[in-house]
Amino acid sequence: MIIEIDGIEFAYKSVKVLKYAKFTVDKGEIVAILGPNGSGKTTLLRCMARILKPQRGAILIEGINVRELKPVDVAKKVGYVPQNHNGSYMTVFDALLLGRRPHIKWSVGERDLKKVSEMIELLGLEEHALRLTSELSGGELQKVIIGRALVQEPRVLLLDEPTNNLDPKNQVEIMGIIRRISKEKGLASVVVLHDLNLALRFADKFLMLKDGEIFAQGGREITTPENIRKVYGIEAEVVEYKGIPVVIPVYNFA
Repeated sequence: MIIEIDGIEFAYKSVKVLKYAKFTVDKGEIVAILGPNGSGKTTLLRCMARILKPQRGAILIEGINVRELKPVDVAKKVGYVPQNHNGSYMTVFDALLLGRRPHIKWSVGERDLKKVSEMIELLGLEEHALRLTSELSGGELQKVIIGRALVQEPRVLLLDEPTNNLDPKNQVEIMGIIRRISKEKGLASVVVLHDLNLALRFADKFLMLKDGEIFAQGGREITTPENIRKVYGIEAEVVEYKGIPVVIPVYNFA
């Protein structure tokens, strides 16, 4: 395994928002964190990125407790894509180059420039390399933000709602990129998603959170109508289409 979450707990002041989270993520695996608003999804991800410090438990990357690592070493191992971000007055190339900061000692080197150029090609951003990120569409900007995390050459990729505010085409494209790169580079990827069907289409395993606790974890078999009802408070049917489960909410308009 690449990352192990061993019983971490976190509280804001006296309010416990994360209760004994325990799971592992292997090489090339994508784990989707699911659950309603306020269930602790973002808090869990921010603890894994060492932005928040859990009061209990440990986070180990390739057997090393992240508390023992310097911030620059964490940045080399963990790529984090936050939920909210905006474009700025810098080019796509320069925005991606920022992701190389953990590896740059005195000045930008040939390897840094090569990694950025490779990422631009990988993400299909060649025509936008010299455009300001503030001029990009939502889907193009999201590619840049993900690319910036990837040029860090991390072992772990953490993404908080990477498809938020994107149209269906860009949602599928972004999730496809995440899956392809995770498999090709052997990353352990953890992604927070609200869309159950996107999760079922692109993730390998799932964590369902409720009130700060892991209610269920495993493969597609945990996304049952009963679990969806207990976690989200809605009735739903789960049907299969071309080998992929599809969640259909059942609404009563009476």
